[in-house]
Amino acid sequence: MSKDYIDIQDYSKEELETLLELIVPMKAGYKARELPALLDRRTLSMVFLGSSLRTRMSFEVAMNALGGNGLYIRPGDLHLGVKETLKDTAIVMGSMCDGIVCRSPQYSDIAGLAKDAKVSVINGMADDCNHPTQALCDVFTMYEKSGKIKGLNLAFVGDTSKGFGVIGRDLMLMASKLGFNFYCASPKEYMVDDEYRKMIMDNASKSGAEIVITEDPKEVVKNADFLTCDAITWYGFEDEEEDRFRILMPYQVNKELFDLTPSHCQFMHCLPAKRGEEVTAEVIDGPRSIVFDQAENRLHAELSLCAAFLGDEKDIKNVEESGNLSENTKQIITILRKWYAMQN
Repeated sequence: MSKDYIDIQDYSKEELETLLELIVPMKAGYKARELPALLDRRTLSMVFLGSSLRTRMSFEVAMNALGGNGLYIRPGDLHLGVKETLKDTAIVMGSMCDGIVCRSPQYSDIAGLAKDAKVSVINGMADDCNHPTQALCDVFTMYEKSGKIKGLNLAFVGDTSKGFGVIGRDLMLMASKLGFNFYCASPKEYMVDDEYRKMIMDNASKSGAEIVITEDPKEVVKNADFLTCDAITWYGFEDEEEDRFRILMPYQVNKELFDLTPSHCQFMHCLPAKRGEEVTAEVIDGPRSIVFDQAENRLHAELSLCAAFLGDEKDIKNVEESGNLSENTKQIITILRKWYAMQN
């Protein structure tokens, strides 16, 4: 069992469900301004090798809300493996803080930190691989809006290829682990690779998820409870921009496509969005869009992750000894104890 949250595949269905369960009282406690100081005097080093809004804000606010501190390390403050070896960086950072969140263009940077740091490492997004914090948030958002996970139908249209399709791939992975249904439309040029597909189908055979991968976007949206997509263009892919537009624009989420979904279907997007590219303004700014509720839930997902990966039983006892525990705090403690027991 990993001490790090860097890859969804590392975790069982029961563990992922526990992290999701924890978000509920965390969100309620945050809204009521009554979260316990579970991370008192703990520090999270926040290593960002690229720009960020939601990921940086959500982790920094989460640490403050739990009584700790988020130390933001800006792009350019360090270059992993250039000015100093990745191993040396991991050892030094791990000796001075209680956890590390890293956003990097390369998953190898995040995995390297996790290998050599003696504290928990959380993957804040690897541009070339995955985005597990966003995927946790997205599943919670669907649960919050629908009241269920099992039996949900999530449709994704766009890129699921290795190296760029990180949102589609991680949502597919979440579905295969948790047992909800995932209907994916990708052009053959940007479709999930055979190795990843095999892993997904192996997971789905155990969880009962239905995973459908096709080239036809109209086919995958017809029974969708939720529909999502991701950017067509992004930094680092400028050389491919012309090809990506030509191949992926037919997968745009526009009124014509959204009208094919059931009337209760809601639109999601991890943001930032490029209106007029992967989605039209009519859809993302329309009445069935929940993208800003989804964005806010990044904070509540990060509250869950920070408490689960940076805290321990001593923190719980300190909170209990302070007395006057709210019902939300009691629920948080109960779920955290279940989580910590799973890790032993």
